[in-house]
Amino acid sequence: MWLKPEEVLLKSALKLWVLERANRYFVLQRRRGYGEDGGGLAGLLMGTLDAVLDSTSKVAPFRILHQTPDSQVYWSIACGASREEITEHWDWLEHNVMKTLSVFDSNEDVTSFVQGKIRGLIAEEGKGSFIKEEDPEKFREAILKFEKCFGLAEQEKLVTYYSCSYWRGRMPCQGWLYLSTNFLSFYSFLLGAEIKLVISWDEISKLEKTSNVILTESIHVCSRGEDHYFSMFLHINETFLLMEQLANYAVRRLFDKETFESDLVLRDPLQITKRGLENRAHSEQFSAFFRLPKEETLKEVHECFLWVPFCHFNTLGKMCISENYICFASQDGSLCSLIIPLREVIAVEKADPANKGVNISTKGKRAFRFTEVKDFEHLVAKLGIRSGTTSSPHHTASTEVATTSDADNLVDYYEGRLMAGQKGSSKTVSTEALMTVFHPQDADNLDSKMLKEKMKEQSWNILFVECGRGVSMFRTKKTRDLVLRGIPETLRGELWLLFSGAINDMATNPGYYTELVEKSLGTCTLATDEIERDLRRSLPEHPAFQSDTGISALRRVLTAYAYRNPKIGYCQAMNILTSVLLLYAKEEEAFWLLVAVCERMLPDYFNRRIIGALVDQAVFEELIRDHLSQLTDHMTDMTFFSSVSLSWFLTLFISVLPIESAVSVVDCFFYDGIKAILQLGLAVLDYNMDKLLTCKDDAEAVTVLNRFFDSVTNKDSPLPQAVQQASNLNDTKSYHPKVDITDLIRESNEKYGDIRYEDVESMRCRNRLYVIQTLEVTTKQNVLRVVSQDVKFSPSDLEELYELFKKEHFLSCYWSANSPVLRHHDPSLPYLDQYRIDCQQFRVLYHLLSPWAHCANRDSLALWTFRLLDENSDCLINFKEFACALDVMYNGSFTDKLKLLFKLHIPPAFTEVESLSPSKGDDLSKEELIHFSQLHVSSPVDSQEADALKRSPEKAGKEKIDIQAYLKQWQDELLKKEENIKDLPRMNQFQFIQFSKTLYNLFHGDPEEELLYWAIATVTSLLLKMEEVGRRLQSPTSPAKSPASAAESSTDSQNAPKKDSAPQQTERRNVQSPRRDDHEWSFAFEQILASLLNEPALVRFFEKPLDIKAKVENAKTSQLKARTRV
Repeated sequence: MWLKPEEVLLKSALKLWVLERANRYFVLQRRRGYGEDGGGLAGLLMGTLDAVLDSTSKVAPFRILHQTPDSQVYWSIACGASREEITEHWDWLEHNVMKTLSVFDSNEDVTSFVQGKIRGLIAEEGKGSFIKEEDPEKFREAILKFEKCFGLAEQEKLVTYYSCSYWRGRMPCQGWLYLSTNFLSFYSFLLGAEIKLVISWDEISKLEKTSNVILTESIHVCSRGEDHYFSMFLHINETFLLMEQLANYAVRRLFDKETFESDLVLRDPLQITKRGLENRAHSEQFSAFFRLPKEETLKEVHECFLWVPFCHFNTLGKMCISENYICFASQDGSLCSLIIPLREVIAVEKADPANKGVNISTKGKRAFRFTEVKDFEHLVAKLGIRSGTTSSPHHTASTEVATTSDADNLVDYYEGRLMAGQKGSSKTVSTEALMTVFHPQDADNLDSKMLKEKMKEQSWNILFVECGRGVSMFRTKKTRDLVLRGIPETLRGELWLLFSGAINDMATNPGYYTELVEKSLGTCTLATDEIERDLRRSLPEHPAFQSDTGISALRRVLTAYAYRNPKIGYCQAMNILTSVLLLYAKEEEAFWLLVAVCERMLPDYFNRRIIGALVDQAVFEELIRDHLSQLTDHMTDMTFFSSVSLSWFLTLFISVLPIESAVSVVDCFFYDGIKAILQLGLAVLDYNMDKLLTCKDDAEAVTVLNRFFDSVTNKDSPLPQAVQQASNLNDTKSYHPKVDITDLIRESNEKYGDIRYEDVESMRCRNRLYVIQTLEVTTKQNVLRVVSQDVKFSPSDLEELYELFKKEHFLSCYWSANSPVLRHHDPSLPYLDQYRIDCQQFRVLYHLLSPWAHCANRDSLALWTFRLLDENSDCLINFKEFACALDVMYNGSFTDKLKLLFKLHIPPAFTEVESLSPSKGDDLSKEELIHFSQLHVSSPVDSQEADALKRSPEKAGKEKIDIQAYLKQWQDELLKKEENIKDLPRMNQFQFIQFSKTLYNLFHGDPEEELLYWAIATVTSLLLKMEEVGRRLQSPTSPAKSPASAAESSTDSQNAPKKDSAPQQTERRNVQSPRRDDHEWSFAFEQILASLLNEPALVRFFEKPLDIKAKVENAKTSQLKARTRV
């Protein structure tokens, strides 16, 4: 490898390097301890020194230096891992550079020319590599070491590397940790002890920072039940966050295809860089904190002051700028935040240059002043261009917050824009919240509850006067306090829309919902069927959903969302949540609120595996252990909390609390996110702590919690008694004291308000790995339980085979941005079909595991075996099919093994195979293998299958399905399980020759090789003679071709070279089924079986016991290398 020229002090290096070659301008050296004098104490010491000091010499013990006469300065210009590599560089210098150097007059010119030449070579090499130009020289060397040490595929992208210690028992081993797109790798070499550790990210079930007496701070990695500890990092937080990102990226890519496919940034693993991951993490945190669309990317961050007019002081914080938003969050504890959409900005101007001020004016006569902004002039110009405005020195706007009348104008403006797309469709889309239709407030008849409600409204109106109203209002501690007390009924829909960020989605997509309703109207899918089934179950006690108005609105919202996001479609619990949203928000607003909940606030909750809910349950369990340790000590099984809390998370407590209390929980959720649900869950358990500690079983604990939820009331709720579900309806049955929801929420914030949003997100990342690996273990257990009934492998061997099978599936996804296999991985499929492999992957596993993989025609055998297993012709096989084939090879009887070989040489498995590259012999390229695996070969039973297809009960498509026909077909399939050898088709002449060749190849290398060859020759000759005699007896006058020549070809063709020309090969590949002369002879399986049984050597060969354990162990170490070669 050519190196960027660097000075080398040769005097101090003489003891570490040995001179190999030298001329007037260059020196070739070898590292002491390598090569001829390698080994011994010198080799151990030098290897240890190179590994600890991260010296390039560890993987490149040869180097070339540039020198000039009469100069003490040397320049390193090249290094090499082998003598051949460095000699190639040396020869290039002698032939291309040495002659040119003689024309220069001064040594300075010589050195300048050499350095320029080397830099040019490096630039030329970098064009086709994955090393970016901005990568420093040190990183280029790190990539060289990474590739040499671990031998992974060239496409494996190194992201970064760190110096650290890996703990083996109680002994630390100093080395280097390499983080790449698919693997965590560690290398260490200390006094002859070499440690290589390669862990794929998708195998990690636990990743956390830990500390104990020995290790103050370390990173704990758990993979396949093995614990690994890394410590002594210079920047442990940076390292851990990057590892966390890479692990979660791999998990999303391989296990959670639905969310990954929508992520355009990470779809190409070769484009992942350390800086890109860090920027992505900041952008995700920014979007989640301010509830912005996920597409927003953080562009700039400026530390500055924001003038808060109602408090009359400047608050210190950070201004965060994305493509479409300017956001601010305070850092001084005042909990002040602000969001300014650029679509609302009408002017950006410089203000008070002495204080580096920036004034931003928005619609609604509002202005915001930022001061002490670094490079404020450039920022003003940039924001002016982005917002489509230009700063005007004559523009003046008050920095005081807009009055109530101005705020009302702003709300009217929003409503005008948002309803613009609904003109002409008001007949189908409701423009009123259901609560205003079914429970209009009577202003003339105010009871005590309505008076309290009006007082709440007045408090919020005062806040609007101070902080503004709408998307750009100041959000302060006072805002949070009012939310905790409960949002007034009349403001609930508006504030839910604001705090969730749904207002931004709706403002930037006018008319979108109406279009979706029109497109989805009348569609019939599985999702719409499920929606229709659940419509009447959504708050059935509420009058709004006892009428067609509420039911129709609910149907439109759920159907439109299922049409928008078919990957989620419809999930149970969405109907309950949407019902509550429709009570307080207009129909379009409820739709965008549902989008915000499903796609941003509760990610991965509403899919088939509800991964998001399971992750948050694991976070909840972790918080219980931290805050309610007394309860965890009493409960022997923590899964109780998971089972009882699932509905809490999926429905935001709506399904367990009375509606008048549940809406207060939803208020807090839209303001604080999942943190509010976690805090309330802890408060519920804490409130019932004493009773739960006395429970003897889970059923008793569930009863305690259900009674508690029945007793929760909202004494200030203005809802009529007909709607309320409070416990006063069950007073005779419940003796639990009443608990007010406002008090419960306030208590949850007082006790558990110190839980930070950042900590929750970190726990989510950590537990996501655990949850997905747990789901994978469940999948594995179910697959093994099904497959174990059909094979004779031991449970441990079968489990190892499953891991190898699954690993092969993943390896095909590692280095391909658009892997076809990745598209076939669908977690919603039955367990057996979640992981399937194609012919190329099957060939790799066949070479590693099959006892017949030593054959010269092993590629052809792998192809034919795959075609035999691929009964539905989708070019994929599952683990059961794979394991059953191996089981026959290892545990089958003589008859079973022979029957398998026989079926491999007749259609549909058999197809004529010849490589287009004669130099490869019997080996097939990947393209040829895929081509042959997709060929359709007609077989004698094809006509029968075609007739069966015509009689299939589902052939008629949309016609009425005949249940009796289905039962008949199912019965026929059950009878097919017991296959009779008499039903096997006959083998023709060409197939029999190939069958004989395969047997010869199988016997190669066997201790009884000669005896086996003699036996198969005897059987072949006998069969051919028998067939010839039989044909003559049947038709003595017909000219039959003598099979003697065929017999000779079946034996002599083992050493005969292939002489088919390219046109003949092409013609043969295009033929679906070899057409043979009607006079050619054929054999039945019983004939071949009976003949082979007469040869004891053949019987011994096929009946000798075979152990798969050695093959499995070898495959575990060789699988990655085999895939790398492919």
